[in-house]
Amino acid sequence: MEDRTARIQSEQPPAPAASAAAAVERRRSARPVTEAELPFALRIAAAWSWRLAIILVVGYGVVWALAQLSFLVISVLVAALLAGLLLPVVRLLHRAGLPRGLAVALTEVGFIAAVVGVLVLVGRQLTAGFRALWNQALEGVAEVQRWLAEGPLQISASQLDAYLKEAQDLLSSNQGSLVSGVLSVGSSAGHLITGALIALFVLVFFLLEGERIWTFLVRLLPRRARPAADGAGRSGWASLVNYVRVQVLVAAVDAIGIGVGAAILGVPLALPLGILVFLASFIPVVGALVSGVVAVLLALVANGFVNALIMLVIVVAVQQIESHVLQPLIMGRAVSLHPVAVILAVAAGSYLAGIPGALFAVPTLAVANSAVRYIAARAWDTERVPAAVADAPPGGQTPVDPKET
Repeated sequence: MEDRTARIQSEQPPAPAASAAAAVERRRSARPVTEAELPFALRIAAAWSWRLAIILVVGYGVVWALAQLSFLVISVLVAALLAGLLLPVVRLLHRAGLPRGLAVALTEVGFIAAVVGVLVLVGRQLTAGFRALWNQALEGVAEVQRWLAEGPLQISASQLDAYLKEAQDLLSSNQGSLVSGVLSVGSSAGHLITGALIALFVLVFFLLEGERIWTFLVRLLPRRARPAADGAGRSGWASLVNYVRVQVLVAAVDAIGIGVGAAILGVPLALPLGILVFLASFIPVVGALVSGVVAVLLALVANGFVNALIMLVIVVAVQQIESHVLQPLIMGRAVSLHPVAVILAVAAGSYLAGIPGALFAVPTLAVANSAVRYIAARAWDTERVPAAVADAPPGGQTPVDPKET
């Protein structure tokens, strides 16, 4: 009896409410989930993710394209840095009554003459000094040999001869690699000379017609974007000029510190050594290393091991102060960057692009930071747009077309 009752109940149709709920549930599971039904945090994360992905892809493409043209890009960037340094001189000569072209010519020729003259002076004094110190150099080599034999290494003369023989055999066995390396160095030197000539050629036009070049580039943009782009570019240029001036100050501090230390220790050629340090300070990593090695070798040859050790301490101390105090603090304030940002920019630039990356990392970050801050503050709303940028005749602005607003 009970089995018959259960069978009858199971054969009866379900209640209307239960069947309607089951149908709604089936339709809900069959249709796709709408965006409104997704969690808010997931929607925000997805929106940020695809935008960041596009930015990274575009940024990688730009970096790849610049890397293919690095030879020209570096020359143009060097010309921009030199223009930021020499532009005040051009303006001063122009205000004194000289034509713009003559002021640019005198400035660039004077700059080239100053650099070449300093290099020739340093080279001649170093050559003459090393000739006078040749006997002391031989004594220094003998002292190094005595230290290797009597010091903690305990390397005898026979062992040293064996090491030298192994070095000669290594050189002879890798002669092909050395020749190819020399050829690559020669090719790099040729590229360096060509890049310097291109930079000097571009520098002439940056100093002579920099305003016109910038106006031409801005007028390629849509009219509504011109005020923001013009103001952001000018703000970035101001940061670049501040960077160049501070870099000159930092190089001067390095030169004075190492040069005065060498003079106090009685190291010969202290003046050309200071000039060499000043010029080398503009080349990140390699410049400081080469100038420091020259200073220590001069002290070793002229005054012995102890004096060279003291000179090494002075060089390391000056370079540490420059790297960890002057660069982050003074440079960071001049270009409106936090010291941590300066350190990280130099490290990332040197890791990604070597010496050029370390050289241009801080100015590039400074220009980008100033431009972004200008655009974020909408500072062009309170500034007068130049007539050339606004596509207006001289003396006034072209009103914005209501259809474009």
